[in-house]
Amino acid sequence: MQNSMAGASGQKKLLAIDGGGVRGVIALQVLARLESLLRELSGNPAYRLCDYFDYIAGTSTGAIIATGLSFGMSVDDIFTIYRQRGRDIFTKAPFYRRWYFRYEGAPFDCVLREVFGANTRLGSDKLRTLLMMVLRNASTDSPWPLSNNPLAKYNTADLKSGESNLDLKLWQLVRASAAAPTFFPPVEILVGSRPFLFVDGGVTPFNNPALLLFLMATLPCYNLEWPSGADRMLLVSVGTGVVPVNLPRPKMSNIGLLASAAMVPSALISAGILNQDMSCRAIGRCLAGHAIDSEVGDLIGYTPAAPRFTYLRYNAELSKSGLAAIGSDVLPERVQKLDLVDAVPELAEVGRALAAAAVRSEHFAGFPPISRTCH
Repeated sequence: MQNSMAGASGQKKLLAIDGGGVRGVIALQVLARLESLLRELSGNPAYRLCDYFDYIAGTSTGAIIATGLSFGMSVDDIFTIYRQRGRDIFTKAPFYRRWYFRYEGAPFDCVLREVFGANTRLGSDKLRTLLMMVLRNASTDSPWPLSNNPLAKYNTADLKSGESNLDLKLWQLVRASAAAPTFFPPVEILVGSRPFLFVDGGVTPFNNPALLLFLMATLPCYNLEWPSGADRMLLVSVGTGVVPVNLPRPKMSNIGLLASAAMVPSALISAGILNQDMSCRAIGRCLAGHAIDSEVGDLIGYTPAAPRFTYLRYNAELSKSGLAAIGSDVLPERVQKLDLVDAVPELAEVGRALAAAAVRSEHFAGFPPISRTCH
């Protein structure tokens, strides 16, 4: 990654992609619509999202997609991986190991090595944009957002040890970001001379990494300090669907310790996604997004005194009413799970419906495509 990619001149465009397992297919269809729209606006049929966005971030399945986009892949290239290699990724673990995780890690590792290269590093010039992905360091019990920003503190080689996070293997970082607990085994990565155990970044407050991406692009501690403002920065946030939880009333008084514990991870992830989204709408000028809830609404039209960016949020509720609202009659139970590989066609259908209902060319009127090429 060259330092020129970190420059602060001109408008800056940021893209953040949520985690969500195989439901990443929904996000991919939204991104396909966006890619098609930008090709029309640019007049270049080969235009790709890495030509448009300066900084791309993702968590879990979003990290896979973000890395592919930064790598210069088209959206269809990435969708092909989900469509053709999904069954390889979700290879069931032997019965005696499913107490720990449902799926084997080795086949997932193999797919990522094939796609991104066994020896490609985070600092590789193959990455055509700034890239950030969220991991959770289980050894230190903390979120670890890692980027290829050449100016970042831990990406500058230590004078004594020569160690730099840019030397970490890219595929391993992606795999760690997507190591969902109970689904896949954790990943051990040697950072400098010390081994750390990593699990899915979705079990941090940043399953939706949009606000974190903005902070990493603008705060002085990350050494980019890109200028912000509604006419200077665009932040596009793409979700993988919201799964509503409606617990039947007769069961509410009978929730035991194990049942409560089982609900905690999904509840925290959902709350984190909502918090990031609502915060972005509160400090930015929001032009697109479904309703946060029945009290807050969508905040479209609300503009703070000094908006920090123009904000677009594309996501849908995966309920019967939510799917109907975007013009889809897919059964909700077919698209709510994180690992239902057989549902890729239905997920793609939902994604296309969401894209058709939500993505508009006028959303990008103030941020026209640029001529930079990434392939």
